[in-house]
Amino acid sequence: MGLDLPRPRPRIVFAAPLGVGMAAERERFDLFLTARWGIADVRERLERGMPAGHALIDLEDVWLGEPALAGQVVAADYRIGLLVPVDGARLREAAACLLTATTIPRAREKGGRTIRYDLRPLLEDIRADGEPPEVRVRTRFDPERGVGRPEEVLGALAEAAGLPLEPASIVRERLILAGER
Repeated sequence: MGLDLPRPRPRIVFAAPLGVGMAAERERFDLFLTARWGIADVRERLERGMPAGHALIDLEDVWLGEPALAGQVVAADYRIGLLVPVDGARLREAAACLLTATTIPRAREKGGRTIRYDLRPLLEDIRADGEPPEVRVRTRFDPERGVGRPEEVLGALAEAAGLPLEPASIVRERLILAGER
């Protein structure tokens, strides 16, 4: 049973994929319209059709020849809530060790084989704030190395702290575009 939508349809392209089960705030996307509309009209229609629990934060009219949003993403900020409260001082010390490390060797399974890589070039910042601590991470998006994954950063932090760390939640708080740092 398909939707009876007029053709051609507007197209939405999200700036970056989101991990399975991960929440997001302030997501960015390109919306390609099939006709020229004013921002006020687009805003009104989007807000009217917004799903419950979602809000339109901002809207910009962008020149059609501008680079795609996906190619402009250079980093992302994540907030990781921990399943079991742990010693914040120990986490902060481990986070500082990760930031001063020259390499952070990691391995992950992909397609039935083990991929080994260095997480350090993909980790821009890591902090453990509050009591019980919440982990804040900024990872980089690199066209050659890939994307820093928050769950991999948490794994490296667990190893550095010598603690079992399980995420209760991972939220991508925002995507950072080139020139926004």
